[in-house]
Amino acid sequence: MNSTLRSRDRINFRSLVTALCLTLTLVSFVRLDPAAAQEQRIRTLTVTGRGVEAIPTTQTQVRLGVEVQGKTAAEVQQEAARRSSAVVELLRSRQVEKLETAGISLNPIYNFDNNQQRLTGYTATNTVTFRINTASAGTLLDDAVNAGATRIDGVSFAAAESAIESARKQALRKATQDAQAQADAVFSALNLKRGEILGIQVNGAIAPPPMYRQLAGARMAAADATTPVVGGEQQVEASVTLQFGY
Repeated sequence: MNSTLRSRDRINFRSLVTALCLTLTLVSFVRLDPAAAQEQRIRTLTVTGRGVEAIPTTQTQVRLGVEVQGKTAAEVQQEAARRSSAVVELLRSRQVEKLETAGISLNPIYNFDNNQQRLTGYTATNTVTFRINTASAGTLLDDAVNAGATRIDGVSFAAAESAIESARKQALRKATQDAQAQADAVFSALNLKRGEILGIQVNGAIAPPPMYRQLAGARMAAADATTPVVGGEQQVEASVTLQFGY
């Protein structure tokens, strides 16, 4: 019987040793796993690059209208409608783009005398906006005044949609190259080797909205010379963030 017990003890001891060896082996494999070790050692550098692309403006956004004053509201409104119809007919004949009414108003005019308010008449205003090729804008403004427009509230300039879309792509390309150049400069200064790109974020590529510019003497009648309208440049900006491992 003692022999049987000793045999069982030897078996249990061997099982315990085997289990312990397997446990140590698994722990060793986990610690020596190259992927896990590499993941723990990864360091990153994040940089943001910017790109700007300037393109010529070829489209002019115009805001103009008719303003009429008179004794009665009906008289003023009818005259404003007549002149506005003539202006709109002219604009349509010139095939302007995005023609729409921007505002219609009818307001009383008061005169204050000896602290007393007295109604003296009415003012009617009808305003439209439209877009036209910049090269034709000056001539069209003069013709619109001759047709009945009495006020030019301002103009703004913008590039064509196709040009803006092409500029967006170019600005993104420049922003990406700028981010890569920044990263290379940092790694070179620190004597480090740039690793693979771990993350890419496109923050946007936008063109600023057109800003209206008021024309001098906008309420005056057109002179004999053609009104000069000269566009400028529009800038499209982009930003790209890259994350590099090293």
